[in-house]
Amino acid sequence: MVTFLSILIALDSAMLVFVVLIQKPKGGGLDASFGGMGANTMLGAAKSVDFIERLTWILATILFVLSIITAVYVGSVGMEGTGDIPLQSAG
Repeated sequence: MVTFLSILIALDSAMLVFVVLIQKPKGGGLDASFGGMGANTMLGAAKSVDFIERLTWILATILFVLSIITAVYVGSVGMEGTGDIPLQSAG
């Protein structure tokens, strides 16, 4: 289960990085370099920016939720097995 959640987190993080990179900051950006002008022409400039911004927030929220779920799951699995793991001696 942890492996599956880790894969989802990695995929979501990669998509989030890509979406953030194609956003157009105030001074320009990679949006125009990677074909963002085509998206602006097809969808309209305002709709393209709104879609990319909304997608950024959605991906960030998914990353946050997946991280919390993974932490809770690992914490609950770790609590069950603590009696079986011997402590390491100092030295």
